[in-house]
Amino acid sequence: MYVPRSHPRYRSLLARERLKEGFEKGLVIEQGLIAHGRGEAFDYILGERTIPAAARAENAAAAFLVLAENPVISVNGNVAALAAREVVKLSKSVPAILEVNLFYRTEKRVQKVAECLRAAGAKEVLGTTPDARIPGFRSKRGLCSRDGIYSADVVLVPLEDGDRAEALSRMGKVVLAVDLNPMSRTSIAATVTIVNELTRTLPDVTKAVRRMKRFRASARRVASSFDNKANLSAVLKHMNARLSSISR
Repeated sequence: MYVPRSHPRYRSLLARERLKEGFEKGLVIEQGLIAHGRGEAFDYILGERTIPAAARAENAAAAFLVLAENPVISVNGNVAALAAREVVKLSKSVPAILEVNLFYRTEKRVQKVAECLRAAGAKEVLGTTPDARIPGFRSKRGLCSRDGIYSADVVLVPLEDGDRAEALSRMGKVVLAVDLNPMSRTSIAATVTIVNELTRTLPDVTKAVRRMKRFRASARRVASSFDNKANLSAVLKHMNARLSSISR
């Protein structure tokens, strides 16, 4: 499907088309399509733009990534379908390990997501041969790589589910989330929650990482001063104000 750039909702329609293609390739499953639609509803309320609170969270996430000893980016099917090149570019900028981690895990899907990342330029992708488990998960949902998510001090988890975000937080990790729902368990459990659409977020964080690497003292100040609860409150106030203005 051709989406003209002049269309007022070009980015949204392009994302839908990428997810459709990802579904046809076996990267995305039906539940992932539902999750995306739910996120779009929140993006409408945000005004489909990066609000100031999201920009602050993006800077904080970049700071934590730059300061990390073993940063990891967790990638699921939706992330691969929507932004494989962008997530690979971010991983190289940090640099951070890429690991495939799926809620509905099958070995076939894991391989497809890994192949998608390699096609986008990734040199190494973990997660295809898991050798560790996130505590609290007896099913395949808890499988991970010991050299990746299991031993990471900072984990970026775009479009993650609440159970695993909470479990990673209990492990003592800095959890960086990208979630359009500021009220989700993922958003509340994370150290930093970026309430923004994924394809807007990743390039912003990549730019911030490059800037923070030049000014590490600034990165330390940003990371130490960030208050996720206060920032989520600012997001909710923005949403409330926008809804109020629209309803007049």
